[in-house]
Amino acid sequence: MSTLHLTIDADAGTAPFEQVRTQIAAAVAEGRLDAGTKLPTVRQLASDLGLAANTVARAYRELEADSVISTHGRRGTFVSSEVVDEATGHSAAADSARMAAADYVQSVRRLGLSSPEALRLVENAWSKSQQYS
Repeated sequence: MSTLHLTIDADAGTAPFEQVRTQIAAAVAEGRLDAGTKLPTVRQLASDLGLAANTVARAYRELEADSVISTHGRRGTFVSSEVVDEATGHSAAADSARMAAADYVQSVRRLGLSSPEALRLVENAWSKSQQYS
């Protein structure tokens, strides 16, 4: 699972919002943040970094304008994904993945599992599949 680790250099000549923006963009470009990864809320990241919420909000707005991240209302902000961001992901693979996810959700709901339990099963299966590939 990818995690976000940012540092702000108060003595740098670069504005803090730009430091946040470039570090997130670099993490995505380098594959350290996977598509679909949920990012911290603006307030949480601002608190973690000791910045004003408006500073982080500006970085997020610019990243969203560059299609690096996407905000899905109350669900949160995520690293952009052709598969997850339905507005942009209309390939056969994206459509197939969404259908498989919908089928899985229906199956686990019939079994009485919660969303966290279902997600945990997917994460466990993902980890096991990486061991054998």
